Amino acid sequence: MGQFFIIHPDDPQSRLIKQAVKIIQDGGIIIYPTDSAYAIGCQLENKGALERIRQLRHLEEGHHFTLICRDLSEIATYAIVDNSSFRLLKAHTPGPYTFILKATKEVPKRLLQPKRNTIGLRIPDNKIVQALLMELNEPLMSVTLAIPNQEYPLVDAQDINEMLGNQVDLVIDGGACGAEGTTIVDLVEGAPKIMRIGKGDPLVFI
Repeated sequence: MGQFFIIHPDDPQSRLIKQAVKIIQDGGIIIYPTDSAYAIGCQLENKGALERIRQLRHLEEGHHFTLICRDLSEIATYAIVDNSSFRLLKAHTPGPYTFILKATKEVPKRLLQPKRNTIGLRIPDNKIVQALLMELNEPLMSVTLAIPNQEYPLVDAQDINEMLGNQVDLVIDGGACGAEGTTIVDLVEGAPKIMRIGKGDPLVFI
């Protein structure tokens, strides 16, 4: 059974944040709250942890992982951002949006959408996530927590821990999350293209 931390959503306890990051750095996978739904993540370079997430989520090889970033400068390390894309990112981050952009060479090839060399990136508006990223000092590799054959997304950390606590290394209870994933916006061709409507207003990109 993995660990279970209750972390305050507005004032995350530094001790628990440090312990959570140590679990990530030691190769663990964690379930954590965001400003949309709960997500599951691991360290960027950890191939073994990535495969554990693939198996847990029943993901195909081409499935997009998302890099959860602290700020715009970190996004620019991992994605090619032109001026118009930068203005959009600046206006709508942090927030419940995932942006698809052309990846730089800093992104491990196993994370790329193979035919397009793209990567999904986002900056969540969530203090627990921001605290984790500041302590980790790099993006968190992540996907939304959507369990195969589960009719509704899990929104309560206690329920998540009962169902998945023995398959992950840590579940963070940061309060109830919503059931919607992010709105996904493709910026590869310049003009925004809405790929999925989720939490967040897609009309702001039209």
